[in-house]
Amino acid sequence: MYERERTVFCCRAATADSRALYPQCLKEQREEDRAIQKTLSTSFYSLEVIKVQRGHAMRHAVAPAENVENNYFAVTDLLKICSHCERLSKKDLGVRIPRPLGNGPSRFIPEKEILQVSKVDARTQSIFEDAFAALGRLDNISLVMGFHPQYLGSFLRTQHYLLQMDGPLSLHYRHYIGIMAAARHQCSYLVNLHVNDFLQVGGDPKWLNGLDGAPQKLQQLGELNKILAHRPWLLTKEHIECLLKAEEHSWSLAELIHAVVLLTHYHSLASFTFGCGITPEIHCNGGHTFRPPSLSQYCVCDIANGNGHAYHPDDPLGNQEMCGEVEVLMERMKQLQECRADEEEASQEEMATRFEREKTESMLVVTAEDEECVPSRDISRHFEDPSYGYKDFSRRGEHVPTFRVQDYSWEDHGFSLVNRLYPDVGQMLDEKFQMAYNLTYNTMATHKDVDTSMLRRAIWNYIHCMFGIRYDDYDYGEINQLLDRSFKIYIKTMVCSPEKTTKRMYESFWRQFQHSEKVHVNLLLMEARMQAELLYALRAITRYMT
Repeated sequence: MYERERTVFCCRAATADSRALYPQCLKEQREEDRAIQKTLSTSFYSLEVIKVQRGHAMRHAVAPAENVENNYFAVTDLLKICSHCERLSKKDLGVRIPRPLGNGPSRFIPEKEILQVSKVDARTQSIFEDAFAALGRLDNISLVMGFHPQYLGSFLRTQHYLLQMDGPLSLHYRHYIGIMAAARHQCSYLVNLHVNDFLQVGGDPKWLNGLDGAPQKLQQLGELNKILAHRPWLLTKEHIECLLKAEEHSWSLAELIHAVVLLTHYHSLASFTFGCGITPEIHCNGGHTFRPPSLSQYCVCDIANGNGHAYHPDDPLGNQEMCGEVEVLMERMKQLQECRADEEEASQEEMATRFEREKTESMLVVTAEDEECVPSRDISRHFEDPSYGYKDFSRRGEHVPTFRVQDYSWEDHGFSLVNRLYPDVGQMLDEKFQMAYNLTYNTMATHKDVDTSMLRRAIWNYIHCMFGIRYDDYDYGEINQLLDRSFKIYIKTMVCSPEKTTKRMYESFWRQFQHSEKVHVNLLLMEARMQAELLYALRAITRYMT
């Protein structure tokens, strides 16, 4: 990491995390920690209040360069600070200093690539500043989404509105529902994040002992959470009726819409978290260790940033296998475009047959890591029936009627229902869906001026196909032409069983593409999944209302 970026990164991390880091990690030395924290805050950093374009003030966690430079030598002499990242020395102070376990925000993406984005893109930097001002932190999900600042802005606005602005549900209910939703996919990262937020807004700690310690009203939401997360096609108006007519523990329609949006938001966000290999921040559980580094010639920050790892040359055999991958995909896209122009449009019967064939084939796609993932007690206590998971439509003779978008769509039905019962949220969700679906830079790997609309539509529709959702005007024969088996394995794992996603899966598809393009794929998968869940839930609510 360059010297200036290293200083900025450390300043941000220490400023954002110091409040939570020391009391949580060094319980046995609280008094020493408070002294260290005070020394850090007074000697290192001056929190500068700056003006944002929208006109409000915010706290900016980057110390002015001259202040850092002027204070550097005095603090180094006093506390024996590392010459590279100004960490406190364990040897001289006798304090156990945590160091990050991961190599940056993601296990899959090199840290330098992620940090480089905010350095060169002023818009991303501004969004990061706004996020820090609103939450007092900048989480690793936002850092990875920073590859696509247009989408990140829409995502953060929507999430902020769902969690913090006026709405039918109280603040602590919102965070507890986030915990319930993330726990269904064993996403400890999101669970821990919202456990802290739940307590900060005054939530009862007893609720965190398990779902049975929460109010009956939230317990009743467990069935909806389970079905939406794994088999949303099974949701019926009877499930909705049970929630709305539960006597003293009943939900209002507005509250239920708010809860459904939160559940689907965090189910899909868990998919993104696993799909991009998001790692916990240093102050979170699983984000740090007190074990000293094993290579004495490296500074702790070097090892934490991956600079201590040995260099592994690229596999020549693997390079041969992926040679021309992009060109082959582009040629297939060109051929499909030509076929559209030359061939007569297929009949509705033929289009329906192609959909059913693709839906059946999607069942045959088995995740490479198909063993059961047993959730830990810390996670499983927040939901019921841990054995309940995704099942393919026709397994064990089960048959589910196809969900035709022409009969119930987000644009014509779901959008207006959400906006009527939870004002402005329908508009925000629609903007976020459109942003992910239409986002393009007209590039594929190193190729420029490429129309990627056909590929983006194939990815979106394949995800909906796995959930039984059909678009009458789409030729599902295109999917097999554009999505290879390794890509389908990744998609199915991330969307249906995200906790089973591995780095090998991430690396096995689109091997010539950039990490930013793979993050874009993950945004498509996340939003397509959320919309699929919402369609089933909103249709059930509509059927109950009529």
